[in-house]
Amino acid sequence: MCALSTNSAPLSRSGTPPWLWIVGIGEDGRAGLSADALAAIAGASLIVGGERHLSLAAPLSVETMTWSNPISDTYAQILARRGDRVCVLATGDPFHFGVGAELAKLIPANELICFPQPSAFSLAAARLGWSLPDCACISLHGRALERLIPVLQPGVRVLALSWDGTTPEQAAALLCARGFGSSRLTVLEAMGGPRERRLEMLANRIVPGPIDPLNVLAIEVVADPGARIVTLSPGLRDDWFENDGQLTKADMRAITLAALAPQAGSLLWDVGAGAGSVAIEWMLLHPQNRAIAVESRADRVERIGRNARHLGVPDLTIVTGKAPLALSGLPQPDAIFIGGGASGDGVLDACWSALKSGGTLVVNAVTFDTERMILDRYQRDGGTLKRIALSRLEPVGSVQGWRPAMPVTQWVVVKP
Repeated sequence: MCALSTNSAPLSRSGTPPWLWIVGIGEDGRAGLSADALAAIAGASLIVGGERHLSLAAPLSVETMTWSNPISDTYAQILARRGDRVCVLATGDPFHFGVGAELAKLIPANELICFPQPSAFSLAAARLGWSLPDCACISLHGRALERLIPVLQPGVRVLALSWDGTTPEQAAALLCARGFGSSRLTVLEAMGGPRERRLEMLANRIVPGPIDPLNVLAIEVVADPGARIVTLSPGLRDDWFENDGQLTKADMRAITLAALAPQAGSLLWDVGAGAGSVAIEWMLLHPQNRAIAVESRADRVERIGRNARHLGVPDLTIVTGKAPLALSGLPQPDAIFIGGGASGDGVLDACWSALKSGGTLVVNAVTFDTERMILDRYQRDGGTLKRIALSRLEPVGSVQGWRPAMPVTQWVVVKP
């Protein structure tokens, strides 16, 4: 029985019955669609999709609309047709890196019905005989290539949705540059249709040539000696961060990140970010983590951007300006780290006011002025204070001795 009847369909909280149908369509076109999906297309008064989707679903006898640039303009046009029967065509599973998830942010779930097909990841895993839950699945479609970097771990299998036919060659170049040239690549083109093709090669022996824009890149990661592996624990090597000396060093960085107590999907403000190392490692701890690096010096802002791309978090938000003025209008943070400028007028007050209830504030002080300020705040707001002193074994002439770093006073407080 077709699921399109609105007479018995549940109403949304707005009282509107389902009016939007999202149909996942593959390279086999109509032949791969269920009866309900075909009925959704046949019963629509408007069909929306990319030119490829509309071609796969042809013949169509009703009004059609292709996605605009930016695509959000088309979302507004779809919402304007609320109450009509609108059908959106998408590739495979619309809720796996697809348009379905974006539409569901705008339209109550009870107002839409989706008919998914296997995602590109499912098709690729089936072709390769890989266990899908054991793969790192990412999308490079409309996203920066550097998103690959954090998942490049020895022995990991990666499935990546390509942006276009140039993605495999660009990814191979990135792999070689970071010491993963021996990794095996498989390019799976136009899966499920008559144009399906499979190409296999090593990253360091890729053969340039035309590749279908619709492809999935599969990577079996092999680390060559000296590969630059982004480790899973905080405290990456200091020389991995381009810096001018304004850098939270690796040991202190690990201690600081532990004190910040990150949780999945949480937002950090890194105020006085310097090289951006704390914000970058915060984002590396979980793919859903977000961070805003606030830095007043333009040269450091550019440096933070380079560090973020080099370490695989190109989505780091960087704000140029001096706190507290630069903090105005930023999204409310779950945690704040102040590594520089805490003694500036109004900085601590602005950060404390902006922090969510239950959020964590961490301040590292190396100067007496900042230390005196956080001592006063500790007496007023509580929390914990630590004096952290680290020493490293270094050559002293022909022998070795301990060279102490400047001690750091760390104030950690959770907002009630």
